[in-house]
Amino acid sequence: MIHNNRLFLHLLITCLMVGPAFADSFKPGSLWQDNNGVPINAHGGGLLRHEGIYYWYGEHKVGGTAGNKAMVGVHCYSSPDLYHWTDEGIALPVSGDEHADIAKGCVLERPKVIYNVTTGKFVMWFHLELKGTGYESARSGVAVSNTPTGPFTYLRSCRPNAGKWPKNAASEERIIPKPESLAKVPHGGPNSVSVRSSLLGRDYEGGQMARDMTLFVDDDGKAYHVYSSEENSTTHIALLSDDYLSHSGIYVRVFPHRWMEAPAICKRNGEYYFLGSGCTGWAPNTARAAVADNILGPWVEIESPCIGVNPQNGLGPEKTFGGQSTFIQKVDGEKDAYIAMFDIWNPKNAIDGRYVWLPMSFNRDRYNIIWKNEWDLSHFDSTKAQDE
Repeated sequence: MIHNNRLFLHLLITCLMVGPAFADSFKPGSLWQDNNGVPINAHGGGLLRHEGIYYWYGEHKVGGTAGNKAMVGVHCYSSPDLYHWTDEGIALPVSGDEHADIAKGCVLERPKVIYNVTTGKFVMWFHLELKGTGYESARSGVAVSNTPTGPFTYLRSCRPNAGKWPKNAASEERIIPKPESLAKVPHGGPNSVSVRSSLLGRDYEGGQMARDMTLFVDDDGKAYHVYSSEENSTTHIALLSDDYLSHSGIYVRVFPHRWMEAPAICKRNGEYYFLGSGCTGWAPNTARAAVADNILGPWVEIESPCIGVNPQNGLGPEKTFGGQSTFIQKVDGEKDAYIAMFDIWNPKNAIDGRYVWLPMSFNRDRYNIIWKNEWDLSHFDSTKAQDE
């Protein structure tokens, strides 16, 4: 009996040393482990594919409500196939200097990284709220690295496009209001205060507000910063400079007074597709969607693309399966394969937020995101066969 117990103990230790087994499939909403068997910690994130490897950047969260603020920084993982992820560590750590822009305890959300072919630099942008300011700062932070896994060097933060009017702003919107004419507008949604032109003019000199965001690099190499602005009431799409490190001053307002956040964009067959959400804080709501022939618009809103029910929480299209959009990734080597990425937030225990990755399908002037309990990349092969 003693011998058998020792044998069992030896086998158990061996299994633990070998590490966890990983399936070549996606299981939306389930715990997703990295190469060390630790749950992936990259919330509100996005992907970058570089030289055959995917890199996943996201917010590293800690347990409890403290995880709703940045206590560690931006985590990076790498994968050759989108299934198996290697922990590459913290690509951008928060600062121990309490006066720094990215001081520990600030709000650092939705980091996205793009690669500049001309400069050879990896550029990260993120939504930044300075420590102790709640969500009043509404700034964009930028950092740069020579390698995809970092370390990234923080450069600065700003409110975008100070002293610039959007290309599509009407003359009556290009007005700087008197301070006493402005009432405070909550960032979570509309109230009785009119925001038709006053917020744009209010922030003209200091730069426009920028909260939830994404980045998009077009086929011509031009990069765009897409962010919720004007107290979240209107989305801005801004052209970045050639080195991707600042704003060019060229931008447009889209979805005015529609109160959207969590933007994600992809391009397929010359057409642009937008995925986002309404403004209800950490709580889920119905996904927003739109299409355009030009990234600067005009954009045409379409109905929510979500279909089906998440059996883990019983939520369907009306609550986007319990999630909120964060990114759309094109699968390399596939003609028509796109993955919509969502977060299921858990503000009471932020580290336990879950990831939902689902395949997208396209039908004329709309697209669908259908719930699947488990799926793999062969899904796109079957879809392609049906189209043919």
